[in-house]
Amino acid sequence: MMTDRDVKIVITGAAGFIGSNVHKALDEKGFRNIYAIVDHMNDERKKKHLENVTYKKYFDKSSFLDNLDDIKDAKIIIHLGACSDTTIQDEVYFKKNNIDYSKTLFKYCFENGIRLIYASSASTYGDGELGFDDSRRGLRPLNPYGNSKYLFDEFVLDNAEKPPQWVGLKFFNVYGPYEDHKDKMSSMIYQGFQQIRETGKMKLFKSYKPDYADGGQLRDFIYVKDVVDVIMFFIDHTEWSGVYNIGTGKARSFLDLSKAIFKTLNIELNIEYVEMPESMRDKYQYFTEANISKLRGIGYTKTFYELEEGVRDYVQKHLNTERADSATY
Repeated sequence: MMTDRDVKIVITGAAGFIGSNVHKALDEKGFRNIYAIVDHMNDERKKKHLENVTYKKYFDKSSFLDNLDDIKDAKIIIHLGACSDTTIQDEVYFKKNNIDYSKTLFKYCFENGIRLIYASSASTYGDGELGFDDSRRGLRPLNPYGNSKYLFDEFVLDNAEKPPQWVGLKFFNVYGPYEDHKDKMSSMIYQGFQQIRETGKMKLFKSYKPDYADGGQLRDFIYVKDVVDVIMFFIDHTEWSGVYNIGTGKARSFLDLSKAIFKTLNIELNIEYVEMPESMRDKYQYFTEANISKLRGIGYTKTFYELEEGVRDYVQKHLNTERADSATY
């Protein structure tokens, strides 16, 4: 079912990484009623993400929940705003910022018949010992960020009073345009490109497990353009609700990622393997791979970018250009 392109949409985290990509894609696909966007402009770099996009109202995230009645006519909220820093250990902060904030929004969506699509995270799976099945409960995240996403997922699943559509998206390792403000939390493609440009080499962590070579740690890397396409699928398919893995279903190594960047730049491979900080070693994921059978089972058939293809597109069309806001979808 094709959603009316005049539907009123609210995007939280609209100046952030995934939010910026979703906002620009909605514009290009003819959604001309971006009713409101929500974010906080604590970084000058985020301001350029709002250039050349349409929206009617802007709310700072600190005041948005006090003004929800201003958006009661909205039909869809795409909730991508949250603190995603996995190194922060302040559980009280995550409870307020990620859990309680999202609960308030969820309840408002139920009360007003608003569809809700929100960001969860693959960090809910912890060390992966329990697998990466998006139907699995009882997970054990490794950090407060992952735990905040897990606890909200559990709240949604256990709540009998749900919005007309509710979709939680467990994002795996997303990379792509408009992540420049994320610094240490940006993707290894972004960080690696910057390292190569500045030093001619790229740093990767050594391995501390015999089953994995240095640089052989595996992740499910997904291009943000694929993430956008999945969100568009749920916008157009109101009949589906639930929590879904958003990855490619194919784990690749950091060494593969590095090779793809060097090849795209036509530069000889130059890797420096460095010690992992001791504080990270007992909480480091050596393998992630999304089980995407649930997503495929509801009719999402589009092929995902291969890592090499996504890296080439990102580097050539975005990182190697002076401005990324000319990107198209």
